[in-house]
Amino acid sequence: MKLKTIAAAAIVAVLGAGAVVAADEPQAARQQMMKDVGRAMGALAGIAKGEKPYDADVVKASLTTMSEVSKTFADQFPAGSETGFETEASPKIWENMDDFRAKDAQFGKDVDTALATLPADQAGVGAALGTIGKNCSACHETYRVKK
Repeated sequence: MKLKTIAAAAIVAVLGAGAVVAADEPQAARQQMMKDVGRAMGALAGIAKGEKPYDADVVKASLTTMSEVSKTFADQFPAGSETGFETEASPKIWENMDDFRAKDAQFGKDVDTALATLPADQAGVGAALGTIGKNCSACHETYRVKK
């Protein structure tokens, strides 16, 4: 059990370190944050699909990563960062910043709810991903330009 805890802590540390390295440029920071969320979602999806066994430490570490990202993600879109670093950010973000921030806040709220109740099995992880995934889709459909 201690090995799982250490592994989960290492995952969180590595994911968090990437965001710090990219902090100088908001485009790079937000891209790293999205990669961190993607890896966390991938870990949870593996459990939800039964490809990996349920592991409470991995679930907690993944949800913690997403929660931490949600707290500062919208701040990574200051005026002047609309281009560069092969960004997929749509100009609609800056046109509708209040809505963009609301979508980020809802994502964070839903992740924090899942974290507080920590899904206890594969079905619970799947249910949490259903809610969290809707937030991701809603934002990506409106505010992401697929390249």
